Amino acid sequence: MIPKNLRYATTHEWASLDGDVCTVGITQFAVEQLTDVVYVELKPVGTKLKPGERFGEIESVKAVSDLYAPVEGELIAVNDAVVKDPGAVSADPYTKGWIVKIKVAAGTKLDALLSPEQYEQQIATQGH
Repeated sequence: MIPKNLRYATTHEWASLDGDVCTVGITQFAVEQLTDVVYVELKPVGTKLKPGERFGEIESVKAVSDLYAPVEGELIAVNDAVVKDPGAVSADPYTKGWIVKIKVAAGTKLDALLSPEQYEQQIATQGH
């Protein structure tokens, strides 16, 4: 089930905006494609990011995948819990498994990202 309150990047990151802070994680679909997540590496707090820019990588028993910023801003927090225990991403990708928080410019919207319905269409074409 795809949460309806989030927006999505074509690269399978989700984004949630609360004021000027955007919380970012990976979707359940991405978790299922990766299988068991064993390692998460992230850029340091303070890093400036542009949309589509790599902010880290996530490794599973099957593959290594880059993580991409869905918005422009400054990396203000990383979820140390998923760095210490990467399985937290697999277990709960939408809440406890969030990955980073990005401070965005005032007035930033997530309109450039996919709606839940658009993301559902995308993953339907990619198959499970």
